Amino acid sequence: MYASRVPKLWDATIDEHRRQVRDAILDATWSLVGERGPLSVTMSTIAQQTGIGRATLYKYFPDVEAILSAWHERQVTGHLTTLAELKDGDGPARERLRAVAIAYAHICRMRARHGAQDLGPLLHSSEHVARAEEQLHALFRDLLAEARAAGDVRDDSPAEELATFCLHALGAAGGLGPDANAVRRLVDVTLDAVATR
Repeated sequence: MYASRVPKLWDATIDEHRRQVRDAILDATWSLVGERGPLSVTMSTIAQQTGIGRATLYKYFPDVEAILSAWHERQVTGHLTTLAELKDGDGPARERLRAVAIAYAHICRMRARHGAQDLGPLLHSSEHVARAEEQLHALFRDLLAEARAAGDVRDDSPAEELATFCLHALGAAGGLGPDANAVRRLVDVTLDAVATR
């Protein structure tokens, strides 16, 4: 027993352990959903798959729906981080805009190909999705405004509207076939539409 507070190193170790357990739960749940479908996954199955007790599992999440929502939030946060890094990278705004557009189109394509749409009503009803959509829109809007200031994006429509257009157009990548070049063609068409005439 410690005479005073638990040392910070201990706190950091406990926090890291909790993060690892949480990640294991999220990963195991998503794997089970992929194998069996969302309706066949139970808290007992998840506990067995992760090798933790059900009581411990319930300390982290109240139900399967909460786990799937947390998994989705982790995915969305990772995607937004990647897109923000591309936006804030080096080079002219038009090149960064292209990099962000390609990455976003690939995210949309991957999401459709991995069956996340089967869980759409569950995963996309969370408030983290609304926040993420706002952040994504702002990211595109700001980058388009920066490219416009450099003379590379048309100025007959507000950057806000152009961002909405780009997001909807690039979202069509989810319906593209197996041709790997289809994403680049979609990006080319989308960016040509917002380019200076």
